[in-house]
Parts: sequence; structure tokens; C-alpha cells
Amino acid sequence: MKPDPFESRPVLEVRFEPLTEQLLDRVLAVEALAHQHPWLRRNFQDCLDCGYQVQLLLAGDSLLGYFVAMKGFEEVHLLNITVAPEHQQQGWARVMMEALALWARGQGAQWLWLEARVGNSRALQVYRAHGFRQVGQRKHYYPASAGTREDAVVMRFQL
Repeated sequence: MKPDPFESRPVLEVRFEPLTEQLLDRVLAVEALAHQHPWLRRNFQDCLDCGYQVQLLLAGDSLLGYFVAMKGFEEVHLLNITVAPEHQQQGWARVMMEALALWARGQGAQWLWLEARVGNSRALQVYRAHGFRQVGQRKHYYPASAGTREDAVVMRFQL
């Protein structure tokens, strides 16, 4: 009898939960590790206060990642999607993108929009693989090092 290659793997149960005040410090810690120019507490707090969709991807007590999205008229704008550095390159960004698309469709959205740094090739690759297409560029959109600014690629995905 041939051994089952999946038999020795532990089952990883993941779930989505909305961000709460109690979990905000954990999100801020991941944000600081994952980004050179991380969002601040007030950025997340403003999103919570405005009722934006802020979902955490959890496995047990481990925070795998999170996304923040803003609903508009027939569209959803992805404001932040982050995978914790120790969980990157394991497919979690794709899982969150699929969950976001499912939620957006349920909201009646026809489009997903986002901006990404022109220099963030890994993120751009993930977005393109998910079906996003570049539709523009925003000059000097993001803060960069030494007081400079970095352009953003504007992308959209039709739901």
C-alpha cells in the first residue's frame, strides 16, 4: 500500500474575522514588519469608524494577514492587503483576494480597484495573476525614502 502524502500534514483551519479594537495591536505589529511605510493606528481606526470592510485571516491564534476595503457605488476599492512576513509565499494573498471578490460581489460591486507601488513587483504579480489589469498610474502617490515619493500603478478587476 502506497503511503498517503497528506497523512503527515497537520490540518490548518483558517477563518476570517472582522478587525476589533482588541486585535488592532497585533495588526499594527504585522503592518510594521511587512511594510517600509506602514499604516498608523489612526489609519486603521478611521477605517473601522467609517465602516470599511476590515477582515483578518487567522489560523488558530496566528494572524496570517488582513485586508481593508472600501465600498463605493458598484465598486470596491482595496486599500490595504497584507500577509504576515512569516506566512508569505504560501498562497494566503490569493485566499484573501478571493474572499474580497466574493464579498464585493455580494455588495453588488462590478469592479475591484487598487493602487500598488510601481516598485512592488511581488504585489503586482499577485494582482495580475488574480486578473487585475493596469489602467493608469498616479504620480508621486506613496511616500518613499528620504522625503521622496513613489508612483502608484492603478489596477482594476471586473467582477
